[in-house]
Amino acid sequence: QVRLVESGGGLVQAGGSLTLSCVASGSASSFKLMAWYRQAPGQERELVARIFSGGTTNYADSVKGRFTISRDNARNTVFLQMNSLKPEDTAVYYCNANFPGNSWGQGTQVTVSS
Repeated sequence: QVRLVESGGGLVQAGGSLTLSCVASGSASSFKLMAWYRQAPGQERELVARIFSGGTTNYADSVKGRFTISRDNARNTVFLQMNSLKPEDTAVYYCNANFPGNSWGQGTQVTVSS
């Protein structure tokens, strides 16, 4: 049984930075794909960034050049470094892990003030 726990969310001013972390526990397997999604009020949940086990990454156009996804396979942890934050980045951010399975964290709130 996989458990994903996010941390690092909070309140930050526009132009500031935050780093989100997600640690996976309860599984002996590493994940081929890990990703960050976000959901703002009244919006659909959207893919922010994903990283494959070999290190290949993809980013949403809205965050490309500002956010960086990385992973520490030895610690079963994935990170999202967020720089130059904008008010439109405000959302609940969710960690996702796939292959094996499809697991989700509980989410962490990121609020960017103007």
